[in-house]
Amino acid sequence: MKRTNGLAMVMVIACGAMAAAIACAEDVPSDGYEVHDMRRPQPVAVTPPTCSTQEKPGSAPSDATVLFDGKDLSKWRSAKEGDGAGGDAAWKVSPDRYFAVEPKTGNIQSKDEFRDVQLHVEWCEPEGITGKSQGRGNSGIFLMGLYEVQVLDNYQSPTYPDGTVGGIYGQYPPLVNACRPQGQWQMYDIVFHAPVYQDGKVVKPARETVFLNSLLVQDDMELIGPTQHKELTKYPEAHPDKGPVMLQDHGNPVRYRNIWVRELKGDRPVPPVKSSKEHYEGQH
Repeated sequence: MKRTNGLAMVMVIACGAMAAAIACAEDVPSDGYEVHDMRRPQPVAVTPPTCSTQEKPGSAPSDATVLFDGKDLSKWRSAKEGDGAGGDAAWKVSPDRYFAVEPKTGNIQSKDEFRDVQLHVEWCEPEGITGKSQGRGNSGIFLMGLYEVQVLDNYQSPTYPDGTVGGIYGQYPPLVNACRPQGQWQMYDIVFHAPVYQDGKVVKPARETVFLNSLLVQDDMELIGPTQHKELTKYPEAHPDKGPVMLQDHGNPVRYRNIWVRELKGDRPVPPVKSSKEHYEGQH
């Protein structure tokens, strides 16, 4: 990739690339819902996020858990195991409201753990990063600490397709390469559903939808297991019910800002089973 020319190119990062509603569990009538049925529970009101620009991060929606708001890494810890496990995150926070990978200090992970989520992460490859393929601005975002969405500088810089930015690492290449040049903030919006186990077996694999810079790059993909490098993955016999958001130290000073999570709780709404009748109160 060529270095950017230093001109201040202001680009608005589209916020809310998808609407991932948090559904409430509902007591479905025994006779099922009609079309336009007023017995359905009303959707919960949520204040949407504000849009980020290249100069300034936006705000999180009102129902989100904010993992980084530009101030500190109090919501994060070291992901190291063994000696030093659970210690403070060693990455550095900038006065410009981002933090950066501190190479060779190890991965960091959120103190909170999650299951089914909508995750928003903004990241930037600093100008001047060199190298090629997987050695160019490499990092990664792991759902539940297990399932990686690739972070990499693939602007005019190819690598193996299922390791390209926007890829579900080692499983699915992105539908398109939506990477921006070095020095520009980029945005992931990810919807993740954890696998469902029953009697030690997977009855519903994990699923993931990913938007990169507002473009759909993974469309409700069925994952074949946790992330592995060079090995064909499969689901383990035991799987945690929840896990952290983990960010990877791959030796490159990738920057991150404006990270928030919405937990997706409750059941999906059920479809109607009959036409409108006595429970319809709408007006035309």
